[in-house]
Amino acid sequence: MERLPFDPDRAVGPEPADAPARREAKARRLQETEHLTVSQAAELIKTTLEQRVPSPLRVIGEVSNLSRPNHWYFSLKDDKAVLNCVAWASAVKKFKFVPAEGDEVVATGHISHYGPQGRTQLYVSALKPVGAGALDLMFRQMCDELRKLGYFDESRKKSLPVFPRRIAVITSESSAAWQDVMATSAQRCKAVGLLIADVRVQGEGAAEKVAATIQMIDANRKALGVDAILVTRGGGSAEDLWTFNERVVADAAFACALPLVAAIGHESDTTVIELVADVRAATPTQAVMMLIPASSQLLEQVHHLDHRLNSLMVRLIERQRERLAVITRTTLFRDPGSLVTEAKTAIGRHQRDLHRVLRARVIQDRARLERLAGRLQQLRPEALASKRRQWIAVLDDRLRRALRRRVDQRQVLQRHHQRLGQVVRANCRRITERLDAMSRQFASIGPERVLARGYSYTTTAQGDLIRSAQSVRGGQHIVTRVADGSFGSTVDGPKDRTKRPASPDQMDLFSRSE
Repeated sequence: MERLPFDPDRAVGPEPADAPARREAKARRLQETEHLTVSQAAELIKTTLEQRVPSPLRVIGEVSNLSRPNHWYFSLKDDKAVLNCVAWASAVKKFKFVPAEGDEVVATGHISHYGPQGRTQLYVSALKPVGAGALDLMFRQMCDELRKLGYFDESRKKSLPVFPRRIAVITSESSAAWQDVMATSAQRCKAVGLLIADVRVQGEGAAEKVAATIQMIDANRKALGVDAILVTRGGGSAEDLWTFNERVVADAAFACALPLVAAIGHESDTTVIELVADVRAATPTQAVMMLIPASSQLLEQVHHLDHRLNSLMVRLIERQRERLAVITRTTLFRDPGSLVTEAKTAIGRHQRDLHRVLRARVIQDRARLERLAGRLQQLRPEALASKRRQWIAVLDDRLRRALRRRVDQRQVLQRHHQRLGQVVRANCRRITERLDAMSRQFASIGPERVLARGYSYTTTAQGDLIRSAQSVRGGQHIVTRVADGSFGSTVDGPKDRTKRPASPDQMDLFSRSE
């Protein structure tokens, strides 16, 4: 369903003191009007409903046709009637569950009429399930939602401190749970401090107060010197413990950086904060025993560590005494001068070896210098320069002779080029003259010249040459070509087609010359 348009009459704000009187006066004026427009009729219905129907109005019925997730549009019905309902997103945030089709609920709100769509509906501000399992339904829906978000994952839960300096206890200062915490803490270890955060643990606004206290202690943990948080309260009914099933408390416990222990109600009771907390305790006493080590156990640990320390010291002294005995038996400890004598002997030996090595190195270097001097004598710069000049002179002479040969070859090529041009031009003239003569000869004996003298030739319609009268038949179409064009004709019926000898003076145009 689309979002409803803004209606200024439904806007939330302080109502003037004379608003009821003005609405009643407006309604009277509309009733006294002889003819009402549709808008006026809708306004009259709305005003009458809001004035005459009590508000808030609580309606019980089955949920039908629920549309979500922002604003909720649904119907409440029983076996005789249906009531349209709408819940704005601001009110939906306060609902603790999502009803399913056919669930029986109690809706709290006020009745009004929406003129643009002609709908009379209940504007719901609170919604609760009906039946013995109502709280259980809300609890299970909350657990399913938080489990999908990872609130219950064991991998994110923190371990408790081994020896906390101070523990913040969030509970009611007048509760039996706080008395149990103080008594157990005094028995376990008085060195661990307790910081009481007195809050309401049930009733209207208790959940928001518990969540705000968790957030405040966690944010100021360094200044307060707190190492862990304990959230606890005594037993009670499911309604009494519902504060610790609220989403705001679960969010605060999930975001808490300090290790958090929850001990709510009796051992059989289970709340959402206990599932989100790092550690769950069945009772306040058990929670304190988890957080605070026992003095007797600490004293026993101290005795054990003292015994271990003494044993380690004895073994360390024995090892050092054995090491000292070994050192006193060494030559260094008994006769330190012998080490100096051995060092002098080694230095003398090394000095003689060094002199021998240096003499051998000098002899090798001297021989190498003599070899290099001989090579240098052979490769002195003056001799190399003289050889290079001689070689350059030879190369220069060879280059000059090659250039002269190249110049002579170019001149010969130029002469050959000139002669070749003359020969080509002469051949072209001879060929041109022959072509002209042949053209004149062909023109004189060509068919056009014969046709120009009065001759003609005849072909079939397909272009085949007719050489004999025997090759045509009556009614056949033939074509005759003369010098300036052609014309068609049709052969007459059969006649004497005896071949007559050609006149000796008549020339056969297409006869082959012998």
